[in-house]
Amino acid sequence: MATIHVDGRSYSVDGADNLLHACLSLGLDIPYFCWHPAMGSVGACRQCAVKQYKDADDDKGMLVMSCMAPVQDDARISIDDEEAREFRASVVEWLMINHPHDCPVCEEGGHCHLQDMTVMTGHDRRRYRFRKRTHRNQYLGPFIAHEMNRCITCYRCVRFYNDYAGGSDLGAFGANYNVYFGRYQEGTLENEFSGNLTEVCPTGVFTDQTHSDRYTRKWDLQFAPGICHQCAVGCNISPGERYGEIRRIENRYHGEVNRYFLCDRGRFGYGYVNRKDRPIEPEWRGEPEADAVALDVNAALDRGSDALRDAYRIIGIGSPRASLESNHQLRELVGEGNFSTGIAAEEQACLELMAELNRTCGLPTPSLWDVEKHDAILVLGEDLIQSAARLGLSVRQAVLGRQGALAEDRGIPVWNAEAVKTLAQDRGYPLFLAYPVATGLDGIAEDSLRLAPDDIARLGHAVAHRIDASAPDVPEPDDRLVRAAERIASALMAAERPLVVSGGSLNSTAILNAAGNIARALSRRARQGGLTLVRREANSTGLQLLGGQTLEWALEQLEAGQADALVVLENDLYQRLPGLCVRHALARARTLIVLDHQRTPTLEQATLALPAASFAEADGTLVSLEGRAQRFFQVYDPGYIRPETRIRESWRWLHALAAGLRREKVADVTLDLVTRDCARRYPVLAGMVAAAPGADYRVQGVKLAREPHRYSGRTSMRANISVSEPRTSQDPDTPFAFSMEGYNGFDRPRQSVAFAWAPGWNSPQAWNKFTDEVGGHLRAGDPGVRLLEPSPGDWVYSSHIPPAYRRPAGEWCIVVLPRLFGGEETSARAEPIQARAGQAVAVLGPEDAAALKISEGGHVRVIAGEGSWILPVRVEAGCPAGLLCIPEGVDPALLGGMSVSLAVSGDQPLDGPGVAGEVHP
Repeated sequence: MATIHVDGRSYSVDGADNLLHACLSLGLDIPYFCWHPAMGSVGACRQCAVKQYKDADDDKGMLVMSCMAPVQDDARISIDDEEAREFRASVVEWLMINHPHDCPVCEEGGHCHLQDMTVMTGHDRRRYRFRKRTHRNQYLGPFIAHEMNRCITCYRCVRFYNDYAGGSDLGAFGANYNVYFGRYQEGTLENEFSGNLTEVCPTGVFTDQTHSDRYTRKWDLQFAPGICHQCAVGCNISPGERYGEIRRIENRYHGEVNRYFLCDRGRFGYGYVNRKDRPIEPEWRGEPEADAVALDVNAALDRGSDALRDAYRIIGIGSPRASLESNHQLRELVGEGNFSTGIAAEEQACLELMAELNRTCGLPTPSLWDVEKHDAILVLGEDLIQSAARLGLSVRQAVLGRQGALAEDRGIPVWNAEAVKTLAQDRGYPLFLAYPVATGLDGIAEDSLRLAPDDIARLGHAVAHRIDASAPDVPEPDDRLVRAAERIASALMAAERPLVVSGGSLNSTAILNAAGNIARALSRRARQGGLTLVRREANSTGLQLLGGQTLEWALEQLEAGQADALVVLENDLYQRLPGLCVRHALARARTLIVLDHQRTPTLEQATLALPAASFAEADGTLVSLEGRAQRFFQVYDPGYIRPETRIRESWRWLHALAAGLRREKVADVTLDLVTRDCARRYPVLAGMVAAAPGADYRVQGVKLAREPHRYSGRTSMRANISVSEPRTSQDPDTPFAFSMEGYNGFDRPRQSVAFAWAPGWNSPQAWNKFTDEVGGHLRAGDPGVRLLEPSPGDWVYSSHIPPAYRRPAGEWCIVVLPRLFGGEETSARAEPIQARAGQAVAVLGPEDAAALKISEGGHVRVIAGEGSWILPVRVEAGCPAGLLCIPEGVDPALLGGMSVSLAVSGDQPLDGPGVAGEVHP
């Protein structure tokens, strides 16, 4: 720690910081542009100038850039010094020389860091009267819009995109006062984190293209704290709504999880909430082929309850994309013995094994922030950029962490970004990858092995044996496997904090057992390591903790005539099992009740379809892959702008159905009641109550505001419905108000922050006002509570080691690979994601391509049990012979592990959003 004196007042700060970081952490305002808390300092903009004095007797001092000035004990600086103020004002003035006067039409207006800093410096007059420099904009894909004329040359964009996120197709071109930030030619930005440019850029150069079509100023958006539902990482988000539509999603700061950045699927995949074909009122279909008839709520509940009472047994199918509260209410409706998780058997076996490993392997599961502090990483059977992108970004930062360690050894501050980068060059901590095809992290890996799933498991077991000889060894290993295992084991043992990452992407319990053995071996050797296991969906971890039978079990009960009624919760069964199997089972149900917010093939077969709320219209709790229970809150009431809608939270529908089934009056139910009941019924979930404050939480005696104080137009938003403004919707479930009336400041610490705003700070940089220090934690503590903690390691090694992969003669084994864009059910319904996904392709190795006499871009016919599919082919060097790698989202009938025949096809596949396959029954 160090003591610094700022404008005559003394403060205690971290001596490792620079002056800008230290002052901002103290709540003092210094304008800046090029500095970013996640990327350090480069001193490019000269905006953060302050006056620094040698000692108490120095009355002249000198101007320094606070982002490049280290904290020194007894340092004396002045932010308010007149010379420093004049210098900062002059910097803004010349930065604004070529900036257009377009705030009224700029999409960054009211959300702009440049506006904030310009006002902060007092610059309000333009003296420049000459011709401005102009640039031509580029098309950068469906996510990002480009307006280069607003650029102030802070270099933040390329520093994030290239250095932090690992992109290679965005650069700085030109020199001096004429620098252009863009691609070498027009085209879609390829990096999976490109959307963060909209928040990293302090001006309106890079803006949210998905927001442009239905644009709304930040102050006219209604927000709520949300949790991303597009994968299992659990990133915190701030969805913004206007006129009953989600208009944009911004990053919501969480010191242990996503911090400042989101992946592009999480940021741009919200379009399914706004689809016009969503079910908005209950629908009754008396006969399988009959047209659906719309019902009011009471009539729908009466018919649904009557139908369930007539059934001799009801099966409930839950969903890993629904909240704990909704799954719990379904289980209460049908009974514990009649509840299925809605997850296929292979995937559920992986989930159960992962939960066991998290409890018993002896190593903790690190948060994303902790992941970045590990110094050797082994990834078994996961392409993290595709299956858990934000985790992949953290793994990248862990590898780059060696740059900071090298700098510290030489006395270079880690915040001095360019000096650290120059010193380190391409050196990083060791990262080892084992996967069938190339991954998004290959460029920074020490070694990347292309292996079949069973061979990945064998590699893992071999590594565990070399760490601890009491772990079982692999029978008949080949030389390549032995050499790789020795190299990986040596790196993990030499590290202070090794990390093992695996998961269920390849649906292989063998790989998970191998990862568990490595974790046990490291734990036994007293290494301070970690084990991270990737799940597939937003609540996969929570649903496994809740418990239940597999999806196959549920369908078998129907097929065998042991049940005649089925209630399906937010789950399209056709996305999980082959369609023929699902159709046969559903045809046996006399009553099929489906709750969903999307019009899926399962919902289209429902006797009664109930319109469920999406994440934007509901409250609930999810459990992330690290075992962190987190609460998401309703952003808006769908019935306020569209009174014809009858959308309700699934847990509210199920509560009413259960009351009707028992012929009881429907009692009032709130989120707090359902959450507490769920926690009481399942001891492993007891901590979920503390995931967020209850509905009675108040700050200064008032609820929390969902809307900024400047929110406008409320009296006219429903003018087409009624000229008299009704009372705003009341929310008994949360501490938030559906209005601007309420607390939205930063001076009272709180975990539940709907949007970041502070006086003078309208941009995302306002998060610095809510944290205990810049880049630290929210001052009231980061939201959520950990439910999964390891017990002392049992060190009982798994001995289930598969034989080496041998290709069946004349057949290929299908491997289904996760896909960031187009592979997840709900985001794949969003048009920007569909445009970004492009056409799905099958991957073959060169040996197989040569045997089939097929070249890159050719087409192959996949012949399996239910029919055949025609897919374009990509030939990838290193892909193991005998494997056909198919991306997620093509067709659930193509199951991983199944053997198929292949034939060269001259036919062209059908083009579709994220899908390229033609089924021939």
